[in-house]
Amino acid sequence: MNRQITYLIEDIHAGRSIREFLQGKGYSRQNLIELKKYEDSILVDGEPRYMNYLLRARDLLTVQIHDEECSEKIPPVELPLDIVYEDADLLVVNKPAGMPIHPSLNNYDNSLANALAWYFEKQGKPFVFRCINRLDRDTSGLTIIAKHMVSAGILSSMVARREIHREYMAIVNGTVTPTEGTIDAPIARKGDSIIERVIDWERGERAVTHYRVLQYQNNLSLLSLHLETGRTHQIRVHMKYLGFPLIGDYLYNPDMTLIGRQALHSHRLTFLHPMTKERLDFVCYLPEDMLKALL
Repeated sequence: MNRQITYLIEDIHAGRSIREFLQGKGYSRQNLIELKKYEDSILVDGEPRYMNYLLRARDLLTVQIHDEECSEKIPPVELPLDIVYEDADLLVVNKPAGMPIHPSLNNYDNSLANALAWYFEKQGKPFVFRCINRLDRDTSGLTIIAKHMVSAGILSSMVARREIHREYMAIVNGTVTPTEGTIDAPIARKGDSIIERVIDWERGERAVTHYRVLQYQNNLSLLSLHLETGRTHQIRVHMKYLGFPLIGDYLYNPDMTLIGRQALHSHRLTFLHPMTKERLDFVCYLPEDMLKALL
């Protein structure tokens, strides 16, 4: 995915090198290395410049991202794709339950990555799959896809700094009390399992989840949950630890009476745009299967 970005240099940035300026914009060291591979990647007033060039006020700095590789191991497949937002730097997609994020041994051609590969191929554009907030196969809702290496690097750094605010909705067994709280309990792999996770106070990595009860219905609780960390299966493991497991969770509460998958939905994403710094806020309400489970 090729992309051209321009910056009009203000007085406050005069005297800084191009490298320092771009690092201040969130470009990673790897981004700068990749940009140096092409002579026309960095231009000032239309002329190629090295990274150590000192900028002057009113300079027009142009960054041309040459991102022409393709994820060759991801076959394009025409699948339903619900794009909530798209611009030159990223997409926000509403992923359905049952769709894996990327291909795997038993899911080679039914993933979100396959659908996006087809979407870009149809437009004649190269595609590298760069998912920023990965969801479990059976978790529905909002996920961010970076379109090029720079937006991917900045968004990944934002995740690490907890600057992408994620709200989930879940349905759990029982009447959760108190009605709001914070779970701060470390998570680790369970024994030799490559999938299952448990609370482990000795080996686990710190995991923090904030929850709030939205509704009680038929001995079920509908929760809003904010992740402070992003451990594998964090919400599912934390709610089981509290004694209120998610309904339909084949690993941690395998009762499929009300729903055929874990009742977990990525409901809201709020973050600053990686390039423009505009505040973005996306909401995707409960899917039909979760609504029916509450009736």
